[in-house]
Amino acid sequence: MTVANNLASPRHQRCNNSSRIRLPNDASRWPLVCVHGSGAWQLPCHQVYEYLESDENNGNRPRSSADHDSRAPDNEWLDIESIGAGAEEIGGMVVQSAEMRKVLKTTARLGPYKATVLVYGESGTGKELVARALHALGPVPKGPFITFNCSNLVEALAESQLFGHVRGAFTDAREDSLGYFRSASGGVLFLDEIGELPLRLQPKLLRAVEMHEVQPVGSAQSYKVDIRLIAATNRDLRAMVKTGQFRDDLYYRLSATAIMIPPLRQRRDGIGALTLHFIQYYNRLLGKSIRFISRQALSVLMAYDWPGNVREFSHAIQSAVMLSDNELLDITALPEHVTHTLPNADALADLPAAASPLAAAPPLALAPEPQSPLLLDDVIKKTLVRSLEETEGNRRRAADLLGVSRSTLYRMLARYRLGDAETGRRRGPDSGSGFGRPI
Repeated sequence: MTVANNLASPRHQRCNNSSRIRLPNDASRWPLVCVHGSGAWQLPCHQVYEYLESDENNGNRPRSSADHDSRAPDNEWLDIESIGAGAEEIGGMVVQSAEMRKVLKTTARLGPYKATVLVYGESGTGKELVARALHALGPVPKGPFITFNCSNLVEALAESQLFGHVRGAFTDAREDSLGYFRSASGGVLFLDEIGELPLRLQPKLLRAVEMHEVQPVGSAQSYKVDIRLIAATNRDLRAMVKTGQFRDDLYYRLSATAIMIPPLRQRRDGIGALTLHFIQYYNRLLGKSIRFISRQALSVLMAYDWPGNVREFSHAIQSAVMLSDNELLDITALPEHVTHTLPNADALADLPAAASPLAAAPPLALAPEPQSPLLLDDVIKKTLVRSLEETEGNRRRAADLLGVSRSTLYRMLARYRLGDAETGRRRGPDSGSGFGRPI
């Protein structure tokens, strides 16, 4: 045991240079007991190194949960920055999972063209975000982006809403109206819930898409429209065609180029990035400063099926942020319906390894065996070992692969006490104290 006298607590003023301590080389095996006028406490070894490292480097305090709540063990909390490692963002879409990377890749390929695109996905999966990303990547990103939900169509006025009308075309038509198609000319028209479009309007929509022209209600003249049409639905249009609820010719025209967005329950490996994104968003919106989330809370977020998808997830995080009073977001702040069934070993064993805060790329995907509810520790440890095996012990490449800094990688290796023995590697005379060869 090492005892340091008069070393300030993370909650108190930091020690000055004259009171800085030096630990022996093998101090990682010992706890550190710090004695101060206000009391004594014990710090885990990795916190000691973070504490001293931050003081030597820039005087900043370590990003450790003990810095905020001395009763909370550090291994129970995760820095929200770490759980979103390797994520990308485009057009408001936060992409970390392998499934969403496929969606992003398809979106990027289709973006530059004006081709009509049909976006499939359950309610709340982010279909409009994909449409906006297509617009942002398109040939006229500064053009208008007009959205219309077909379930909001008023039956008597549906044709007028889409294609416009001239004055006097019907009762109360006191002036000309452009309609959504002409209003979107030079940009994108996004028709959400296209499966709700009345049958009688579907031939006119097909003509507008194929001929790029519309005829306002009450007018004998047609007008050319220069738009890109993006449609979206959460219904099975093919099944609707078979039952006569949707025209086959319109279906074939729209579905020629399609993007399928998987539900959130099928891309749990992206929940870490979504958690980071929404906590940061609601921090700004609500004036909060949450920086840590408990492992149990993150495990619950990953285990829940999210029938409302990203929309439900966003509202759950908003509620949790509002109910958190400090920099920690714990399971008690999550909505009751989310935490009603706590994750057990069987449920968590089904989670993909990419759900780990450090699993940022498909090459590191693991298929975890059934484990205890605190799955994240085991997954992180396996991911670290795998990353170093993939890079033949090169820590710089391993850090890049994981999407973290080398200093973070070193701290994680020390924290999980990983060395050459854990990967079955032999240390050569020049290999230093890490895995395999030095960098």
